[in-house]
Amino acid sequence: MTPADPVGVAVVGLGYWGPNLVRNLWETEGAWVAAACDRRPKCLEALAKRYPTIGLTERFETVLSDERVSAIVIATPVATHYPLTREALLAGKHVFVEKPLAQRSGECRELIALAEERGLVLMPGHTFLYSPPVRRVKDILDAGELGELYFGTFSRVNLGIHQSDANVVRDLAPHDFSILLHWLGEPIFLRAIGRDSVGSGQLDVAFIDMGMPNGALVHMELSWLSPTKLRRTVLVGSGKMVVYEDTSSEQIRVYDRGVEILEPQSFGEHQLAYRTGDILTPRLDPDEPLRLEMADFVDAIGEGREPVSSKKMGLDVVRLIEAAEMSLEFNGSPVALDTPDGDRRRSGDRRRSRGGMPVLDWHGPAQD
Repeated sequence: MTPADPVGVAVVGLGYWGPNLVRNLWETEGAWVAAACDRRPKCLEALAKRYPTIGLTERFETVLSDERVSAIVIATPVATHYPLTREALLAGKHVFVEKPLAQRSGECRELIALAEERGLVLMPGHTFLYSPPVRRVKDILDAGELGELYFGTFSRVNLGIHQSDANVVRDLAPHDFSILLHWLGEPIFLRAIGRDSVGSGQLDVAFIDMGMPNGALVHMELSWLSPTKLRRTVLVGSGKMVVYEDTSSEQIRVYDRGVEILEPQSFGEHQLAYRTGDILTPRLDPDEPLRLEMADFVDAIGEGREPVSSKKMGLDVVRLIEAAEMSLEFNGSPVALDTPDGDRRRSGDRRRSRGGMPVLDWHGPAQD
C-alpha cells in the first residue's frame, strides 16, 4: 500500500454500533470498506441493501485472509475483543476495536506488544475524545485558562439499562475515564463504593473518588437508577470554572468566577474575596465524533503515527476499571495508581495504611 492508496477496511460485528461504523468509514476519505462480517445472516442482508458492493461473510477467518483488507474494525461483544484483536494483529492487520480494548490489563499489554512488534496501529474506540465540546475543554485546559485545578465532578446517570454481563463501572465509567485521562492525565489514587440496589446481581450505582498529582480531587457518579439522564462534568480552578453538559443545548459554559484570599489587615485576619464575572458559551463547530474517530484511525495508518485514542489510553482505562473493582472488593479502600509495573513494595496489604487508611496496590489482589 502506498500513501495514496485507500486503506481497505473490514468491519466485524453489525449489531447496534457496527452499521454506524460502516457508514462513517464509507464517507471517510482515504478509506475503502472492502468487507463486513457477522455471524447473523439477517445483519448481512440488511447491510447489503444499502451497500451492495461490500463483500459479506459470516466467517472471521475469511476477513483475516483477505489481501484487500489491511485494517479491521471490531464492534463485537466485549468478551471477544481480546481474541479477535489478537488474531487480527497476528494476521498483520491494523485494528480499531470498540471500548474497552480488552477485559483485563494483562490482555491489553499483550495486544500492545503485538502491535508494536509488527508496526501496526492498534486503536481503542473512545469516541468522546473526538467530541467537539471535549476537544474545546481540552484546549481551555491546555491554555491554562482555569488556573490551578481544585476539583472536578463527573456525573453519568440515567434510568436503565441494567446490563446482565457487566456492572455499572464497566458499562459507564470508560467514557469518563477516557475524558479524564485525556484532559488531566492519570490519577495517583482511586477509591470506590457501590451497591446492587435492586438485586439484579450487578452493581447499579457507584461513586468513585480520585486524587490527581497536583492535589486536585475528582468525584465520579455512575448510576442506572437516576430519574433523569445526566451527562455533566464540572471543573473548578483558581482562575475560572467550566461546565460540560453533553445533553444541554449549551454544551460548554465557562464561568469567570473564583475566590481569592485578601492580604490580612491585622495579624491573623484573613478575608476572602468572591469574584463573579462573565459566563461564556464558546461556539462549537458541529461534527460527528465517530466520523472524526474513523478519520483519525485511517490517517494514523497512512502517516504511521499514534491516534488520539491511543493504545496506552485503552490500557489506562482498563487499569482504572480494575482499580475501581479492587477498591469495591475491599469496601472502598484506596488503591495506589502510581506504583510502577513490577514494583511490589506497595503490594496490597490490609495491615498497612497511609494516613490511617489502607492502601492497596492495583496490580493484583492483596497478598496475606
